[in-house]
Amino acid sequence: MSDEQPDYMQWMGRREVCDDELALAPALAAAATLDDTATQFAAGTPLPPLWQWFYFLPRAPQAELDVDGHVRRGGFMPPIPYPRRMFAGGRMQFHRPLLIGRPARRVAEIRQISEKSGRTGTLAFVSLVHRFFQDEVLCIEEEQDIVYRQPGPPVAPPVPAEDWPLLPTGAWARVVTPDPRLLFRFSALTFNAHRIHYDRPYAREEEGYPGLVVHGPLTAVLLMEVVRRQAGLPVRRFSFRGLAPLFDLAPFRLVCTRSDEQRLALVAQAADGSAAMSAEAELAP
Repeated sequence: MSDEQPDYMQWMGRREVCDDELALAPALAAAATLDDTATQFAAGTPLPPLWQWFYFLPRAPQAELDVDGHVRRGGFMPPIPYPRRMFAGGRMQFHRPLLIGRPARRVAEIRQISEKSGRTGTLAFVSLVHRFFQDEVLCIEEEQDIVYRQPGPPVAPPVPAEDWPLLPTGAWARVVTPDPRLLFRFSALTFNAHRIHYDRPYAREEEGYPGLVVHGPLTAVLLMEVVRRQAGLPVRRFSFRGLAPLFDLAPFRLVCTRSDEQRLALVAQAADGSAAMSAEAELAP
């Protein structure tokens, strides 16, 4: 960080512990939101990969929310002043599935804080490590990259192409048409009050977006759902990187291609065919 903000370093190594009973209801709500009518969920059912995001939710009182809907910084997260916040990417290793209906624990730790200059201004990066335990056994290790940036120029609305790019041979694909109902439900599932996902005037007038922003984690979950429904094998590792925002103004396409027997390359394509998120999944042998 810069010499003017050395106090951020006191957040390095800070930890937060959260316990959750992994109740059945959030999994059923997630399945409904994701149009999964095939999977039978009950107590003892393995939680699908990435669905840990529907548990261990923040419990900040309403009075502690900032104007954008996020919890005010300075508690667990450092008080970085840049107003724009993005979940830029992550890496996960799945050792064993979490089971619905049994207590579990998440231990979060701030691993690194850094600052860089980008084309839209100064960026601050916070790297987090989340470890999920059940019956005192490590089930999931997850690294998250959170980015804060200064306000930039307004983002141009998407311009749909006449047609999607040709699919690679053997690829799986799904076109998603995001709308306020889907974004609202996902915000509710994750107890996320960030206004860019449901408050169109705020998203446009305050943060410069042309429409409601599709959650980065929602895009990642949808990519993982393609893997879960098509690959037929458990996922051992998963990584993703956000490249550009998606909006509720146009459809986007999810594409999954086999790199080899165990690896899958994934991409979420914006309406103009450009990559909005890239990902890779490694299947268990």
